[in-house]
Amino acid sequence: MNFLTSRRRHPLARPLMLVLALFLVGVGYMAVAPAGKSSAETEVARQVTHGEELFTVNCASCHGLNAEGTSQGPSLVGVGSASVDFQVSTGRMPMAKPAQQAPRKPTKFSDEEIAALAAYVGSLGPGVAVPEPEQYDTAGLTEEEVAEGGEIFRTNCSACHNYAGLGGALPDGRYAPPLTDVEPRHIYEALRVGPQQMPVFSQENLSDKEVRMIIAYLKDIDAQPNRGGMDLGGNGPVGEGLWAWILGVGGLMVIAGWIASKGARAK
Repeated sequence: MNFLTSRRRHPLARPLMLVLALFLVGVGYMAVAPAGKSSAETEVARQVTHGEELFTVNCASCHGLNAEGTSQGPSLVGVGSASVDFQVSTGRMPMAKPAQQAPRKPTKFSDEEIAALAAYVGSLGPGVAVPEPEQYDTAGLTEEEVAEGGEIFRTNCSACHNYAGLGGALPDGRYAPPLTDVEPRHIYEALRVGPQQMPVFSQENLSDKEVRMIIAYLKDIDAQPNRGGMDLGGNGPVGEGLWAWILGVGGLMVIAGWIASKGARAK
């Protein structure tokens, strides 16, 4: 009887074993659980905070402290990170002075700062996100697909940008900028967000593959060698016909006038 009594467990043994088991389960979970998610969330939060600081110093005077918009600039709530990436990466924003249209110029921000600004504005509301490389990468497209991209471009874009992407004039002092030497990412973003007077081309209008084919067509034009001579602005038969009239017919009129004056003097 004394032997059995000495083998009896302590009253706290069962609770201690339960606590120990819970502790071991927690340690095991920490050992196998992925840590990337929390670190990624921390990095995004840090980036958004940095972007808010940059926005306050560089953008709030026109767009408002909370990006709600002012008389000097529109609201940026819901425009998405792609819009900010396009405007700031191409130097269009910040604007040096009010104008009908913001011109492309060298940017004053680093890639890290642009990403932070885009992340901050993107956190203010749903919008078009900065695209992934595979959405605008033209690798793997066939010659037929590049040619199809040219057809899509001429149908949807050439009325403003010219069939060769050289740009053109628009009403009210605005213009469609040339598309030469433009990064593929910026072409994709411009199509999706519709900066300034440009219309928005959503996924329902143009799929990602069709956008890639358009980009491939424009890059193919960029790569064409210069065969020499004057391109007359690259505006096609209209521009060439204009110069033919000015130089050809105008030259004939000058020569005819000169001949007539020489004949009058002879008399």
